[in-house]
Amino acid sequence: MHVADYVWYITVGVLLALLAFDVFIIGRRPHEPTTRESARAIAFYVGLAVVFGLGVWVFSGGNYAGEFFAGWLTEYSLSVDNLFIFLIIMSRFGVPRKYQQTALLVGIILALVFRGIFIAVGAAAINEFSWIFYLFGAFLVYTAIHLAMQGENDDEDFKENAIIRFARKRLNATDEYNGVKLTIVKNGKRLVTPMAIVIVALGTTDLLFALDSIPAIYGLTQEPFLVFTANVFALMGLRQLYFLLGDLLKRLVYLSIGLSVVLAFIGVKLVLHAMHVNELPFVNGGHHIEWAPEIPIWFSLGFIIITLGITTVASLHKSRILESAPEDAAPEADESEAHESEAHESEAKNS
Repeated sequence: MHVADYVWYITVGVLLALLAFDVFIIGRRPHEPTTRESARAIAFYVGLAVVFGLGVWVFSGGNYAGEFFAGWLTEYSLSVDNLFIFLIIMSRFGVPRKYQQTALLVGIILALVFRGIFIAVGAAAINEFSWIFYLFGAFLVYTAIHLAMQGENDDEDFKENAIIRFARKRLNATDEYNGVKLTIVKNGKRLVTPMAIVIVALGTTDLLFALDSIPAIYGLTQEPFLVFTANVFALMGLRQLYFLLGDLLKRLVYLSIGLSVVLAFIGVKLVLHAMHVNELPFVNGGHHIEWAPEIPIWFSLGFIIITLGITTVASLHKSRILESAPEDAAPEADESEAHESEAHESEAKNS
């Protein structure tokens, strides 16, 4: 895929301008976005990604458009899972709703920075070493197994990492928020606010998710232009999505399982690609393994859409069952209490 330099400049400039507008204009004051504001922003960003993908189709062909859509859907799903962790962090640290927007903006900017770094490193590694696909594939399969073992998304499973625990113990912190500021002066002493710890937590979470997302996108396309744009579009509108979905994020109980299936599929796809272009001397004598199939992008895109669709439907169905369970159990409890009451009355009469 040939992308002229001016196309790169225009694309990067427009996307960064959109992000800057969201960060410095729309999000300049701490507030909780309304449902209407959030819905319009998400519709705009998703529509923009779809239009961009159609543009890729027109100018570069359906195969590259398929790579973009597959990469965007995968990265968007990983971002939503990242958003679920953000939700847990906000809840654990008791971040006031009006300050959560600022924290989310910082988290999204950090995610973009980390992914940008890993995109550049990944592109350089791929150009230099073809065997890097073996490592990417193995890492994704490992990540998939780890996610599958976690099972359903549950905030009880969230554990603070070593960096967060270190920040809690070593920094002079207070439980008092000072707006969105990271420090506060009390009794002549400067203390770190909970917002600073929240930023540390969001940053380390972004770093871990970037480690997953970059091998995943390179398993679907090796075009740096598509890798970059898919990641940027996947991060757009997450702040509004956080407030629009709210508790619905907690209802996606099978999201981790669905992602584990997608990541395992991409991991296997990467290993097969590595075998197809193999140059390692101790594998097949350094020759390409011709029988290793190359999975077409249309199959990958279809697999990702179907898997994520099933995951969403199954999650919402499970959530409805869990929500209705207490109501169904209530009559049974009432009947049990009635039977116990009748038994006590009967014993009283007999005595």
